[in-house]
Amino acid sequence: MTTETDVPKTQELETDPLPDPNASEYYFNRELSHLQFNYRVLQQAMDETHPLINRLIFCCIFSSNMDEFFEIRVAGLRQQMKYGRESVGPDGVLPEQLLNEISRVAHDYIHEQYDILNNVLIPAMEKENVHFVRRRDWTPEQAEWVRRYFEDEILPVVNPIGLDPSHPFPRLVNKSLNFIVELDGKDAFGRETGMAIVPAPRSLPRLVRLPDDICNGGDNLVFLSSMIHAHTDELFPGMEIKGCYQFRLTRNADLELEDDLEDLASALRGELLSRRFGDGVRLEVADNCPPELAHFLLREFNLTERELYRVHGPVNLTRLMAVGSLVDRPDLSYAGFSPVVPRQIRNKEIIFDAIRQQPILLLHPFESFTPVVDFLRQAAKDPQVLAIRQTLYRTGADSEIVEALMDAARRGKEVTAVIELRARFDEAENLELASRLQESGVIVVYGVVGYKTHAKMILIVRREEGRLKRYVHLGTGNYHAGNARLYTDYSLLSCDDALGDDVNKLFQQLTGMGKALKIKKLFHAPFTLHRKLIELVDREAKLGEHGHIIMKINALTDPELIRALYRASQAGVRVELVIRGICCLRPGVPGLSENIHVRSIIGRFLEHTRLYYFGNGGKSEVYGSSADGMVRNLLNRVEVAFPVDDRELAERLRGDLETYLADNCQSWVLQSDGSYIQNSPEEGEERLAAQSLLLERLTTK
Repeated sequence: MTTETDVPKTQELETDPLPDPNASEYYFNRELSHLQFNYRVLQQAMDETHPLINRLIFCCIFSSNMDEFFEIRVAGLRQQMKYGRESVGPDGVLPEQLLNEISRVAHDYIHEQYDILNNVLIPAMEKENVHFVRRRDWTPEQAEWVRRYFEDEILPVVNPIGLDPSHPFPRLVNKSLNFIVELDGKDAFGRETGMAIVPAPRSLPRLVRLPDDICNGGDNLVFLSSMIHAHTDELFPGMEIKGCYQFRLTRNADLELEDDLEDLASALRGELLSRRFGDGVRLEVADNCPPELAHFLLREFNLTERELYRVHGPVNLTRLMAVGSLVDRPDLSYAGFSPVVPRQIRNKEIIFDAIRQQPILLLHPFESFTPVVDFLRQAAKDPQVLAIRQTLYRTGADSEIVEALMDAARRGKEVTAVIELRARFDEAENLELASRLQESGVIVVYGVVGYKTHAKMILIVRREEGRLKRYVHLGTGNYHAGNARLYTDYSLLSCDDALGDDVNKLFQQLTGMGKALKIKKLFHAPFTLHRKLIELVDREAKLGEHGHIIMKINALTDPELIRALYRASQAGVRVELVIRGICCLRPGVPGLSENIHVRSIIGRFLEHTRLYYFGNGGKSEVYGSSADGMVRNLLNRVEVAFPVDDRELAERLRGDLETYLADNCQSWVLQSDGSYIQNSPEEGEERLAAQSLLLERLTTK
């Protein structure tokens, strides 16, 4: 018999140890999480609450997302393997192991994508009298029309290439549609090659609408690939065509630039020429392509079976987005809407007068992007405005913002544009943009080599009542009018003196040289943003169960920020994360993250806003930002987080966040095992879709 005093004191103090937040098992792999986001996009094609054409477009967006995933992420892993620079993330997965898992998952997803296309979407389009007319179904009139189209539009620009010792395998452009053709017989020179490559002309549309007068009603579309298949024999007269099969090669499209460049623009122009011909990373072939031809292509591109994707349908599904413009069926697409302009601006002829009364907060696309454009237009024409400075990451080819900057420069104002030349896939457009701006008298700066300038800032200096007044625009998204109609993003227009001073100092750092300047209100990467976010998370941790954190971002991968959120959860803080895409944090782990809840919103618009909310014991703080919770954003880019101090606007932001947290139909909840489960209303529960609620709330003001 033992008494209480007989129990060893060390045993009295024993408790279950808390999970180690550094352990690899508590981090999801970045690339696999990225694939899961792409899959959630694909699932929108099955959601019948979306109009049919939009469902088809979601299927195409999945293809576009997967293209970029292979071009950048898979290409990067293959580069690590090629040059022996394998690196392991917090999850501890080795590159070779990861490439195998990516291949397994991607094959499953792409197989499901074509199953959805062939067995769900195309039959649904047929029921709506929208037809993708296959070769076997062409009427004699349609076949004749296709023949003439081939001879008039395709044959003059197509360039078949026979393969023989004097015609080696051609260098094919990244993601281009091509055909491998099996031939029998000898050509005019007596050559007997057996194979040829036919690159589809990139200048031609991949979908062509048949004339109504040769169809039996409805909308009738034909694939360019079908036209080329049907008339391959005209490309090789006198030869027997034994087979013709589509294929498409995805190449490494990431640009590698040294940090010690003397001329960034010249180096970038050189790299852009090579992007179209980087190393192969994925081969898509028609599923009826004979194994020997598929293996021949794999050898040519130095790929293995792991990188081979056999598809039952067109190999370039992204081009199916053209359906929206070829088919005039508004009943099969989302109804248009008119973004509103807040009364605060509508009632003021001069936007600067409105901003002086109260800062202006806009949520695009529900609220118009026009006030941001007008902010610059009026500044360009206003004789009291002396200087304009702006960062440009993505703007679009026909940008009204760019026109306003050039107009301001022509009128003699001091205009400076900090252009990020390395905005992925917009590099060529930004080089052209830089030239146009320089020709009009704008001072163009390319930011800081080694740090992409991703911050969204405008500074306008205006003379008022004998002194200089600064006005600023700070945003979570790009200065791209097209994106502002498709992405959710916040814009803040303010004349707060401290914000104006901070933005001015940031432009000084970007355009000049010197030590980092002391900033009062803004958090800015790569200097203070990372540290400040972690400090704010740790401050909530000190409040324990009274702490509250809400973050709405596009991705969370930074290990230090994740560990800080784990600490907050262990302290009892309620942590609610709305993360559209990649999330490496593992929620719901007892003793580590049971107080963390993660959801992803996928809907009509691309969720792009970045907001950070901290309860702060009843004195809440909310920040908008250009930065996601990623290492590259917080440590390797120029980014900005800005406080929304106005209580009315801050409360509005908190309300918007609560709307997203209440979504019960377009939200997907991350489970502790890494899977996502889509929310659905309980029986008798009202359906709440955050984007629909915001659209209704803001466009009916």
